[in-house]
Parts: sequence; structure tokens; C-alpha cells
Amino acid sequence: MTPSGHAALEAELKQLKSVERPAIIQAIAEAREHGDLSENAEYHSAREKQSFIEGRIKELESVLSLADVIDPAKLSGSIKFGARVTVVDEDTDEEKTWRIVGEHEANIENGLLNIKSPIARALIGKDEGDSVEVNTPGGLKSYEILSIEYS
Repeated sequence: MTPSGHAALEAELKQLKSVERPAIIQAIAEAREHGDLSENAEYHSAREKQSFIEGRIKELESVLSLADVIDPAKLSGSIKFGARVTVVDEDTDEEKTWRIVGEHEANIENGLLNIKSPIARALIGKDEGDSVEVNTPGGLKSYEILSIEYS
């Protein structure tokens, strides 16, 4: 996991523990005051949200306790974890830039590519100027690697 990904998960955990958890406990207490719990939709909704929050807290604590934080700025050379890779689609000449990150911080819309994805696996170990073919759900894609950065 990258340092920024680790920090984001820690921030989410802190938010859940210090803001969301107390707020949902208060919401449950207020819903209980409305009387019969068997027909109280507010109470059931609040309990469901509490269950989700507690599950997410446990998941984040587990992920963070097992995480290996790797600083990409200390790396160089061929493509590996943490690299920011710019490629060009050899069919459409469209340029794309991705950063290869851990699965818990991946977000393709933000250019954060899961290290376990087919594209990332094809890029790992390659150098600038290399061409890679990736079997994607949309069919076979060919990319040329334009640049590799570690920051």
C-alpha cells in the first residue's frame, strides 16, 4: 500500500470511530424513545447503519494491521508497485496515465490501478518503449509504455 493510501484509510477509520459511530448511537437512542421497536422503521434503519459502520471499522482495522507501506519515491527502474505509468493505446492513440496501487486504494476513475488487475500485471517488469498486450473484458488491447515515474 502507498503512504497516501494508508493515510486515506486511517482517516476513514478515524472518521468512522469519532464521528459516525457516536452519531448512530445517538440516532438509535432517539429512535428507542419513540416506543414500540417492532414497528419502528427509524430504529431498524439506525441499527442497520450501525451494523455497516461496525463492519467497516473491523475491515479497516484488519487491512491497516496487515498493510505493508511502500514509498514509491524510493523506487526506480522497470515498472513495479507504486509506479505512475503513461501509456498510449496503439489502436486509438489515446494516452492514459495510471498509478499501480494496492487493491484497497484502487480507483480506476482516479487513475489508481489495482496491482492485481490484468493491465497492471501485464505492465509489471516492463520498461519505457516496451509494448504490452492485455486481454481485457473489452477484448485484446495493445499499449506502448511512454513513461515511468516514481514519486
